[in-house]
Formats: sequence, structure tokens, C-alpha cells
Amino acid sequence: MNFFELRTIRWEDGKVVLIDQLSLPERLEFLTLRSCEEVADAIKRMAVRGAPAIGVAAAMGIALKAYNSKARDREELLRELEEAGRMLKGTRPTAINLFWAVDRMLGLAERFEGGLEELKEELVREANRMADEDFETNRRMGEVGEGLIEDGDVVLTHCNAGALATVGYGTALGVLRAARERGKCVSVIATETRPALQGARLTSFELSSDGFHVTLIPDTAVGYVMERGMVDKVLVGADRITRDGHVFNKIGTYQIAVLAERHGIPFYPVAPSSSFDLESDWRSVKIELRGYDEVVKIGGRRIAPKGVNVLNPAFDVTPPELVSAIVTERGIIKKPFEESIPKFIKKNL
Repeated sequence: MNFFELRTIRWEDGKVVLIDQLSLPERLEFLTLRSCEEVADAIKRMAVRGAPAIGVAAAMGIALKAYNSKARDREELLRELEEAGRMLKGTRPTAINLFWAVDRMLGLAERFEGGLEELKEELVREANRMADEDFETNRRMGEVGEGLIEDGDVVLTHCNAGALATVGYGTALGVLRAARERGKCVSVIATETRPALQGARLTSFELSSDGFHVTLIPDTAVGYVMERGMVDKVLVGADRITRDGHVFNKIGTYQIAVLAERHGIPFYPVAPSSSFDLESDWRSVKIELRGYDEVVKIGGRRIAPKGVNVLNPAFDVTPPELVSAIVTERGIIKKPFEESIPKFIKKNL
């Protein structure tokens, strides 16, 4: 399988078809989703995951609601879409791409001046445009970021910021793909990423499928490989970046950034403009807490005693002082972030 060109989400004859990430790497299976409710369930279960991917999936969920609607007039359809938007926004609270995508679809619906059937068709077209934009955005991010990669680099990455986390190509892994396309030899160290094992199940699957030399390590071995000089750079994705440069990403990212600074290793988040939040104070961002079984079980087998308490945050926040620079599809954002991020994003709106 070639993840350089694969599209992970698509609209097909009034249905949403996407890769079931819960079945990987044992089986490559596609889910066919026929309703907005099924899309919301897939997002919540992490059958589809990754900030850009769930944004596009949510947009297609809104399109499905419109496509299947029996509304008799525009006002009734708008009420249905608003209800669908609330349901989708309630699935996962931290990644801002989901909120951005739902708001973009609802905003289009409110502004549209055509008839009811025309509006339904336009919402489907908009969701497909967002999917195409995501793929091209990731391509551009790769082209921007590959200049940070030198021939022979060993890059450490956390969780999965690849094609599977997007419509295609990937964010952090897209940079590695672009470097490879420029003829650079890049090796990768991937963390397992407990508790859902996105690094072990997804990143190592993607990269090995594409012929990268990838080494999988336990999350607890990050300090070990850095102390021994085995890592040249760290590239991660981002689920939300605030206006002052606080980076929300998969739990475990913060400790990797601390270790990277301790060992003088550049730390680069890679994220599209839709992942930036210019409004929220970083302290107010809700961190998603996930279920008990994700921690006490692996592959359905219990590994912890019954009755033990569990704390399972899905994300953490890396402060801006630990971030070397941020790669976007429009260029590289440098410090001081409280000045450069608002200026950069507003300039490119």
C-alpha cells in the first residue's frame, strides 16, 4: 500500500467511506457510513481520528444530514443541521479542526441564497472541497517543512500524524514524505503511544508500508534514545495551537518536548491553519478524558487489577518555550509566537 497517494476518507453515492483505524494493522477495512449519527459514532470511537481527518469527517456528517433530510423548507433543514452540528461537536472536545469544519458547513448553509435542493447539493460539494483542500494543504506543508530535514536525519515522532490522521499524505509524516521525494534519506523512531497505540498500530504501519526505515520504541524509551544521540529532530502533529503558541497534542507530547529541550533537539509541531485557535486562552481548552478500558486493557485482555482508579487524558499541552518553530502550509512560524501567530494567520486568511 502506498500512503503517498491514498485518500482515507471519501464521499461515495450518498455515503461516507473511510478507513477503520481500529482494525489496523491486522486488517485494512473500510467503513461505509450512511448517516450523521454513524459519523459521530466513528469519531467518538476513534475509528476515524486525527484532527484534520475528524474535521473532514464531521463536514461529511453535516453533508449526510442534508442529503438524507426530509425537511420541507429551509428553516427546518437549518434546525436539523444545527442539531447535527451540536452532536458532532460533542464527540471530541479538544481538536479544534472539528469545530472549524462544522462551523464552516453551518455558515455556508446560513448564507446560501438558493433553493432547498440546491443547498443540499452545495453542502455535499463543500464537504468534498474540504477533503480536497486537506490533501493539498498537507502536500504544501510537506514542501514547507522538508527544508528542516537534512539527508540522513533520524526523526522521532509521536502518535500518528500521517495520512491516516488526515484525508491523505499527513502533517508531520507528510514532511518526511516530502523529504523522501526530494531524495533525502530519513529514518524514523516512532513511539508506541499508549494507551491506544497509534504509533505502534498506525505510524509504524504507514511508514513501513511506504518503505521508510522505522524503529518502534516504548513511550518510556524517549529519554534513552535522546541521551544516546539517536535523534536529530522531533516532528509531531497538533490538535490545537493557541495564539501564544501553546500546542495541544496527543498525551505524552509534553514530556517529549521537555526531553528534547534537555538534549538540544529541535521540536517542531506540524499543523494546518485550521488547527490554530486565536480566540481561546490555553487554560480554558478542555482536555478530553477517555474511558477506563483503554488503560486497563490491551487488545481486550485485562492488564490491571479490578477496582483500580484510572486517569486517561487524551491530550496534553506543550508550552511555547519548548517549541522550536511551527510548520504550516503557508510557511514556518517562528518565535515570539504571541506576536507571530496572530499576524501570520490573519495575513493568510
